[in-house]
Amino acid sequence: MALDQIDIEAYEKTKGKEMSFLEHLEELRWHIIRAAVSIIAFAVIVFIAKDFVFQKIVFAPKYPDFFTYKAICQFSNLIGLGDAMCFSPPEFTFITPIFGELFIQHIKVSVMIGIIISFPYIFWEVWRFIKPGLYPKEQKAARGMVTICSGLFLLGVLFGYYIISPFAITFLAGYQIQGVEAMPALSSYINYMTMFTLPIGIVFELPIVVYFLTKIGLITPDFMKSYRKHAVVVILLLAAIITPPDVITQILVGMPLYILYEISIIISKRVLKNQKQEQA
Repeated sequence: MALDQIDIEAYEKTKGKEMSFLEHLEELRWHIIRAAVSIIAFAVIVFIAKDFVFQKIVFAPKYPDFFTYKAICQFSNLIGLGDAMCFSPPEFTFITPIFGELFIQHIKVSVMIGIIISFPYIFWEVWRFIKPGLYPKEQKAARGMVTICSGLFLLGVLFGYYIISPFAITFLAGYQIQGVEAMPALSSYINYMTMFTLPIGIVFELPIVVYFLTKIGLITPDFMKSYRKHAVVVILLLAAIITPPDVITQILVGMPLYILYEISIIISKRVLKNQKQEQA
């Protein structure tokens, strides 16, 4: 059963009763506390599984046997190109110039992964807070929103992890300047991996944002179509910010974002059509 379809006794008790501003704040506080507890709980589990998390997840894209490298190489041989498309990052090690950096980065990774794992529950808590303020028709229209939002977020995170990070790491680790030996800091690597996953997951929520903005009348499909060229420029700028200065990686980010924009136009058109039918 989807999370947003579960009956909540606390909400049933307050259904039909208007809450004061302070009561809303108290309700919001408990939602935030429960969401924070879920992040901490998962972060503790990740923190305990240190060796597995770092070797099998965090550091995995820097090893030649990572799934993406093998899959692309196998595809290259399958279509008759041999090893022409095969690539992998050069071997490199990290330095930790700051005292206590290992411990700090361990905590940072634990929290980051804790947020990713607990995102469906966090969004469910958000939905539980705003749901009582919606009309029954609006609640019915938004059914399954938690599942869809969670799926889009996790899809974006996986896309950043399996598609963006291998190309970016290969480019950055392989970039050389004569007379300079690259020895990246562990914190730099963790920051880049965070940038390749969490922001991409959030950006993949674009169709949901467009859905709600269309519902309240702030945007229309005609508006999005008329500003399509401007949207392409914004997407390219966003891809340049998220990714390193690598054209291939920027294209890999820009293409799905543009596809999401076109899907958002279709969603906006459908929402507007339904609204007109209801008014008629």
